[in-house]
Amino acid sequence: MEKRSMINFIFNKVGRAKWVKCFLLFYLFTFLPLTSAAQIGDHRDEFAVGVSGGYVFSTIDFMPVVPQKQYGGMLGGLTFRYTTEKYFSSICAIVAEVNYAQIGWQQDILDMNDEPVINPQTELPEEYERRINYVQVPLLARMGWGRERKGFQFFIQAGPQFGLYLNESTKANYELSRRNISSRASRVINQETMPVEKKFDYGIAAGGGIEFSIPKAGHILLEGRYYFGLGNIYGSSKRDYFARSNYGNIVIKLSYLFDIAKTKNNKIK
Repeated sequence: MEKRSMINFIFNKVGRAKWVKCFLLFYLFTFLPLTSAAQIGDHRDEFAVGVSGGYVFSTIDFMPVVPQKQYGGMLGGLTFRYTTEKYFSSICAIVAEVNYAQIGWQQDILDMNDEPVINPQTELPEEYERRINYVQVPLLARMGWGRERKGFQFFIQAGPQFGLYLNESTKANYELSRRNISSRASRVINQETMPVEKKFDYGIAAGGGIEFSIPKAGHILLEGRYYFGLGNIYGSSKRDYFARSNYGNIVIKLSYLFDIAKTKNNKIK
């Protein structure tokens, strides 16, 4: 099946936005040829590994809509990078990560006047959040510009990401059976008692950052990334309550990589 036909088939099934389809086409026809086996640039054969840690701001795009604030959680794990070539001025690499991530949602429980809803039992503003822990595996095509061995390099990277559900926990300052539903502007409450149904998550991650390389010491990277989920945490058929329940995550992370294998080329700066 040709690449374009495959993309059309996938998106006819999942029904996602046109810009996501354009992104995948761009990824397949631009990034992958640059990192293919048939290299036409200045060859590299470099492998680096390391650790990373950061913070994730997440929401879930529910339909029907659930008013939310950004939920903040920790992220950390291992990073593997294989640099394949320098194509004109672009340094091309493939990056794989294995991360533990705390994501979820925090509800913004307001009345019709955009004021916090007071629970009659506790006399406090109602608060609800759900933490969902995942192992996430992004597989990213990377392009960088600048210094490779000593100094600064700017980079962008993009590709698919997969997530495996581990567990979840709920935090609320009221009894779910005694919610002040009558005062809420949004009467959508099913998500407060529904556990995650879909244990496998998938989507697209893209971002950019700055890398600072120190000879014989390694590489320090500061990166920002956005993840758009293509899967849902709940069923999305006509008989299910939610038509959509996919993630949107903003990631800020700091990484340290050290070289395992380096190309023997004195011209590399």
